[in-house]
Amino acid sequence: MEGYWWYITVLVLMEGSAREEGEEILYSAAEISGSIGTEVQELPNGTRMRIYYRSDEDLSHWRDRLLDALASAPDVRIEDLGKIENQQWPRQSEEAFPPLPVGDMLVVLAPWHRGSEPDNRIPIYINPGSAFGTGYHESTQTALILLERCLSSNADRPARVADIGTGSGILSIAAVKLGAGTVLSRDFDPAVVGEVCGNLVLNGIDDKSVLVETGSLLSGVEGPFDLLLANILLDPLMEMLPDVRNVLRPGGTAIFSGMTGSERDKFLWALSEVGLVVADETTREEWWGVAAKNPA
Repeated sequence: MEGYWWYITVLVLMEGSAREEGEEILYSAAEISGSIGTEVQELPNGTRMRIYYRSDEDLSHWRDRLLDALASAPDVRIEDLGKIENQQWPRQSEEAFPPLPVGDMLVVLAPWHRGSEPDNRIPIYINPGSAFGTGYHESTQTALILLERCLSSNADRPARVADIGTGSGILSIAAVKLGAGTVLSRDFDPAVVGEVCGNLVLNGIDDKSVLVETGSLLSGVEGPFDLLLANILLDPLMEMLPDVRNVLRPGGTAIFSGMTGSERDKFLWALSEVGLVVADETTREEWWGVAAKNPA
């Protein structure tokens, strides 16, 4: 076990009805940036959050990821950051990660809930860890909902799927359980590979169905794929868009999430610029996702 963790303390100053919004911003940024846990202090005029990270990366790595996640939240500032010695963590409990129904067919469960699955839902077992994509963040839920709609309405199951920015591997697992063939599960962070592989084992999925690799977005990826999944942030999504049609077969679908509703118009314009056609979209709280077709 690591002898210490990194921590970064952030502060958002919001009062009254805006306080809840400020807390949600901090929780979202913590999960997106790869946090392993948080502690919150409510102040008379805002919220302070201490966000913990693994020590297998430099503190500057986590600071940069957190700043990226907070890029659209100018009212949040970093107060301090440093090292804290390892201690008994108030571990993920049954109360912290209850079974989470998503869409009409799926339920996301921590492994300690195995055996309590609803009969009418497909279980997705995810061990809550540091990788983004536990299923409890709304951006992951929008991606799962769009994925379920896409595969349940399509008689031809996708033979090849690419999951870019896979995080915990939750979308790759859901794709296989919903009938996809093989999945390329890709992330730029080598630290998530072990977590993805662990979650695949939890779900009884072998390496013949899901290939896990590290890499930057679509760089070096060879298509064609029937379905592309990307639950990341707006900037990397915009960066990869010009390459999507090169790896997506004509008639194939790309599902994008990790954006807020305020970013919708900008991304829809970008989709049209690269020739992708909107087929479906959904929102959860302030988070928005979209499915787009590559014209045949």
